[in-house]
Formats: sequence, structure tokens, C-alpha cells
Amino acid sequence: MRIVDLLKNQSIDLHAAAIDKNSAIDHMVDLMAANGNLIDKENYKKCVFAREQEGSTGIGEGVAIPHAKTAAVREPGLAAMISQDGINFDSIDEEPAHLFFLIAAPEGGENVHLELLSRLSRMLMDDQFRDSLMESKSTDDFLAIIDNAETKQRISESSDTDISTPVSPSSRPFVVAVTACPTGIAHTYMAAESLETKAKAMGIDIKVETDGSGGTKNILTTEDIEKAVGVIVAADKNVETQRFSGKPVLFVNVARGIKEPEVLIKQILSRQVPVFQGNPENKAETPANKRNEGVGHQIYKHLMNGVSHMLPFVIGGGIMIALAFLFDMQNAGTAQFGSGTPLAAFLKNIGGLSFGMMMPILAGYIAMSIGERPALMPGIVGGFLATTGGSGFFGALFAGFIGGFLILGLNRLFSNLPKALEGTKPVLLFPVIGLILIGIIMTYIINPPTALFNAWLADTLNGMSTSSRIILGFVLGGMMSIDFGGPINKAAYVFGTASLMSASGNAVSSGIMASVMVGGMVPPIAIALCTLFFKRKFTVKERQSCITTFIMGASFITEGAIPFAASDPLHVIPSCAIGSAAAGALSMLFNCTLPAPHGGIFVFGVVTNWPMYLVSLLIGSIVAMLILGVIKKTPYKNNALYATATDDYNTI
Repeated sequence: MRIVDLLKNQSIDLHAAAIDKNSAIDHMVDLMAANGNLIDKENYKKCVFAREQEGSTGIGEGVAIPHAKTAAVREPGLAAMISQDGINFDSIDEEPAHLFFLIAAPEGGENVHLELLSRLSRMLMDDQFRDSLMESKSTDDFLAIIDNAETKQRISESSDTDISTPVSPSSRPFVVAVTACPTGIAHTYMAAESLETKAKAMGIDIKVETDGSGGTKNILTTEDIEKAVGVIVAADKNVETQRFSGKPVLFVNVARGIKEPEVLIKQILSRQVPVFQGNPENKAETPANKRNEGVGHQIYKHLMNGVSHMLPFVIGGGIMIALAFLFDMQNAGTAQFGSGTPLAAFLKNIGGLSFGMMMPILAGYIAMSIGERPALMPGIVGGFLATTGGSGFFGALFAGFIGGFLILGLNRLFSNLPKALEGTKPVLLFPVIGLILIGIIMTYIINPPTALFNAWLADTLNGMSTSSRIILGFVLGGMMSIDFGGPINKAAYVFGTASLMSASGNAVSSGIMASVMVGGMVPPIAIALCTLFFKRKFTVKERQSCITTFIMGASFITEGAIPFAASDPLHVIPSCAIGSAAAGALSMLFNCTLPAPHGGIFVFGVVTNWPMYLVSLLIGSIVAMLILGVIKKTPYKNNALYATATDDYNTI
């Protein structure tokens, strides 16, 4: 398979008329869809926009490579376009982008295409190659230039000496590097190519390990690391760094690996880079060295690592428990409700088992984010102790952070061990001492006061007046619509899921969770309704996504609102936040409770007072729709993106 097998004539536009980043992505997604690569165009587009929120894919030198790996992709594909005037794509060099490649990668399955995409990424680092593409006269010329360049690269790879292998380490400096980006599709390989090319030009031997979607390639061996004068870690996600203990290590983001290879190599050769002491806190999961990152952001990233691993257990277990109640309605109101039939009992048992893992998994992966793999075990045990000791969710949070920093402390304590004993740290010292310490701290220091706090909080929530509960629902519902899956949304959601488990570790039905879910359902539903009743306020493409957006909202996928919020945040976000807040407040007012952490309309059957819960959702969605319909500006009537021959601008 070659690159041209993924890129077809109908997916190339050499004279794109896009004027900004959003319209550029819209147009490229249309080109991708024209090639039949997508199962769900709107969901794929949402994933592309979500990737841009993590950091711009404008890599500089006039090139942008937006991409997404998602189940919305049927088969791998490429789309390309050229903007002669240039588009502001928030590129890392702050210059307009002219040459665009959009990548569609399917979730799971074979990864044969990833090698081709990495090859294209490397080719784009060549100035002459980019210039030739920009001067293409036809799509056939465009494809021929790519095919010829790929042929030359294949021949070169098969005949030339691999520059990643040191030729004479005794006479030439040898550097090792690791490159990694969140999706592992493009930037990972571009940074590797940039470092390898520059090292070759400088007369430096280098070996670069790539941590991409297709797995880790060109893995650095113990011998490689020992021979190297230093290590460059150009990564925007977690990579294994303990192996570099005792070596000078330069931590940078992957963009610097692409743009500043010579600077990075010279820094390593200067021997002024600090020696890495095996402190997992210095992992290259950040865009820059940890000392340049705020404490609050570090805490958030550790917390989100725990939450992301916890959610499958919470969602799967919670929905199983909800289904157990749904299939046992004949026993509603009795002590057997939820386990009165064999099917219900089965669902409740496996759901309860999964749900009960919530605290240990949360704590374990928070700890692992801080202290890497050695911290996983004390974190998980601390989470179990929080569950059995009555400190619950808050205790698990403490356990995660304590477990992680315990390992950091132990690593420093044993940093001067003889080299022969280094191997005992991860297999003996860390597990045994870490287990003893986390047991003592959780049992005698954390659990007692936190359990008391949990009891006070439960009593306070249960004793809240109607007005106080309404205010709480208003705040939580509104938080779900501030950033559509971002930190504020996640904070409210985590608070909601925590309320589903009592201090004794039993699953309960929660009014807080009900407010959170209804608040998260409102934005996509409200936007979908607005595209129906205020058609002239939206583009033809936006109107066509009405059904998909509505389904995402009904399924409690708040991220369905992201494409609309990204294109018009000043009008979409406030409208949705007000509607979501209203829905959350009404849910509390009507005493609605929910035993499941997810599911949308599919779990309404187990919502306490579900008719009024549905009313809360409808009122919140209508409020948001009306506000958005009124305040959103009507676009220029003759703009082809907004108008069709049948549009009537005299009516809504």
C-alpha cells in the first residue's frame, strides 16, 4: 500500500476558498467524506475539532495536518487542500498555513496505514517537496509528486545506512531521543524526522524512538541509553522515563522537536542539561519542563488520568445496576427491588462489582500519573482502604495523590543505592514499603476525619432546604455546559458520579447525578432544536447535522455541541449554560434522582419521578434554544455557506 492509495483525486482541492480555521476543517471533512472514508461525518468532524483544542496541528512552514482517530472512520484516508492566500491556523510559528492534509484513522483494527502516514509526515519536512506540491497544476500532478517522493524515500531507506544506528560512537557523539504526541499519527514522526535529519547534517549519530498509534518503534535499548551523551524527550503525553535515570535529559514538547532540532541537539552536546534523577514527576507528559507548568494544571492532569481510567468501570457498572432495576419493576418498592429475578440479580452483581472498582482505579491511576508504574499498587490499595474505611471518593483522591508522592519520596530516599541494588527498588523496596506506608496513612490519618466529613456532607445534602437544593442543581447543570467535556464539565461530572456511592460503599440513586446528566444533555438538544426553528442562523452543513446532534444530546454526549461552540462561542456557550442550569435546578425541584452515571434517555426508566425529569430536560432545552435563536447573529444572506435556492429569509 502506498500513500496515493489513501488519497484520491476527489479528496484534493488545489484552490480552496476557506477563510478561517473552522471553515478549512469543514471543507476538508467534506473532501474526506467524498472519498467514502467516513461512517459518521459529523462525529468525525467533532473529533477533529476536539483534537485542535488539545493543541493546533498547524506545524509551521505553511503546513497543517489536522487528524482524528475514531470509530466514526470506516477506513483510513487522506484529504488535501491548498490555500494560496493562507489561513490563520494557530500554527506554532504563527504564520498562515497554505498546505493542508487531513488524516482519518479508524479506531482499532489494523494499523498498516500508520506507517504510510508517518512516511508522509516525514516527507513534509522537506522544503522542496512542499514547494512542488504548492505549484501543482492538477490533482494528478499533486498525486504524482507524492508518489515519486515516496518511491525515492523507499529506495533510500532500503539502500542507505540507517542513520538511527551509531556508526562510530567512540569518535562521534551519540544522542538518543523519544518523540510522542497525543494521537501518535503525525507529529510523532515529524519530530523524529526533523531530529534525525538535523543530526545527520551536524555529523551526530542519533537514535529516535517513536511512540505512535501503531506502537513503539525503534525502541531504545539499555546499551543505547548507556552510550548516549544525553536524551531528548519531545513528547506531549506520558512516556517511560525511569530508564533514563542518571542521564542528562531534556524535556520539551513535540512541537520543539519539529521546529528546533538543532537547538535541542546543541543543548544536549553542551552537557549543561540537568541529570535526570529518576524522579517520575519530570515525565514528558507536559508541553514543557514541569517547572514551567502551574501546580493547579499538574493536579488537574493527575486527576484526569485517574478519572479517564475510572469512567469505564463507573459507566459500565452503573448502567448494569440501572438495568437490574429496569428488569425488576415487578418488585419495585420491596426489599428485593433490583435483585428479585435471576436476570436482575445477575446484572446487579456484575454491575456492583464493576462499580465497586471505582475508588481503587481512580486512586491507582492518579498515583501512577505522579509516580509512574511503581505507584500503581499503593494507589489501588489506598483506594480499597478508602472504600472499606468510609472515606469514599474523597479518601480515594487523597490515596491517589499520597500513593504517587510516596513513591517519589522513596525514589529520592533510595537514589544513592549501589548500582547492583537498583533492580530491587521496583520489585521489593517500593512495593513493600509503599504498601506499609499507604496502609498506615489511610487507616490512621486519612480515613477517620474524611469519613466524618462524608457523614456531615451526606447529612447536609439530605437536610438541604428546597431552595438550597435548587441552587446546587442550578450550579451543577450550568457547569456541564461551560466547556462541553473540559475541566469544568468534568469537575461537575466527577462530583455527580461520586454521589452515586454511599460512605459504606453501596450504590445509591442520586439527585446530584440527575442534575448533572440533565445539564449535560441540554446543549446538543437545544442546538439541534435551534437549527430547526431558527434555520437562517445556521449554515446548510450545520442544519444537516441536526439529527446527529440531537441523538448525541439524548445519549448524554455533551461534546456534540463542540463544533457549534467552536464556531460561535460568545453566543452558544452562554445560551446553553443558562438552559442547562435551568434544567439542573428543575431536576432538584422535582426531587428527581438517578442511579446510573450515564445513558441519557436510555436510563430514564430508572429515574425517580422521570416524567418531571423529562419536563426539566424539555424546559432547559427550550430556554437555551430561544436564547440562542435570539442572540445569534444572522449571517450574510448571499453567503453560499448559509443560503440555498429554497431558503426563505423572511421567516424563521
